[in-house]
Amino acid sequence: MKLVTGATTALITPFRNGKLDEQSFATLIKRQIDNGIDAVCPVGTTGESATLTHEEDRICMEIAVEVCRGTNTKVLAGAGSNATAEAIQTAKTAQACGVDAIFSVSPYYNKPSQEGLYQHYKAIAESVPEMPFMLYNVPGRTGVDIQADTVIRLFDDVKNIYGIKEATGSIERTIELLSKRPELKVFSGDDAIDYPILANGGAGITSVTSNLLPDLKSELVRRALAGDYAGSKAINDMLYPINKVLFIESNPVMIKAAMYIAGLIDTLEYRLPLVAPSVENMKKLETVMKNYTIKGL
Repeated sequence: MKLVTGATTALITPFRNGKLDEQSFATLIKRQIDNGIDAVCPVGTTGESATLTHEEDRICMEIAVEVCRGTNTKVLAGAGSNATAEAIQTAKTAQACGVDAIFSVSPYYNKPSQEGLYQHYKAIAESVPEMPFMLYNVPGRTGVDIQADTVIRLFDDVKNIYGIKEATGSIERTIELLSKRPELKVFSGDDAIDYPILANGGAGITSVTSNLLPDLKSELVRRALAGDYAGSKAINDMLYPINKVLFIESNPVMIKAAMYIAGLIDTLEYRLPLVAPSVENMKKLETVMKNYTIKGL
């Protein structure tokens, strides 16, 4: 298996008049490629996957695969659900579309036990045994934490599970995982702590901010993986204000607003129950964005 690592972007899903804006989606992916991103991540949680139809999932994956074909940018597609059978269906769709790898968010609301999480991920990964597979742990959003022992058990037992997107916000969790399994590929799932995770042995990032600033995020990762920790930290520190403001409302509310302000998308649309940010938060975002040069306009 060819593993996906490096700088990856959790893509937003643009809408126009309530429908998937396919042309804008393709254009956004092309911009990611042009700015050095190693992989794009369609239909993840930042892509409002919870409110996309199965048909829209398939279309987004197909567009990503087509746009990335012949480039160095891979497709790491979302295939998560709180229903195991549905996640398996999405994983098989992703495989049929020709994506390079899959990541799967932990089940939300139903709060499975650690054994339930193990069986859930084992079933999904084994349904696509030749497809590189990443866990995705974001307990602040899902209400359940894939504990380190469960991650290691899955890594040891299921041949195509190779890594995890870690969004607990805990540096200690990354250290714990890599101290026990140095070959596990840990991705930062929290933009503010990309550098600390990479400096502690992380293999990449899956970023929200890189929708807006892919050039800086890809450079941050390249520097860290090349051992230029001072250079990587400098970029991470410089990005802190934008990383912070992009999460003052539930993701992806603010990153979509930022893309709209920057002129990267023509319409600011969300799927209910998400709505546009408050006027006050839009002003905060506009103020912070003035400090950055946004490429590709």
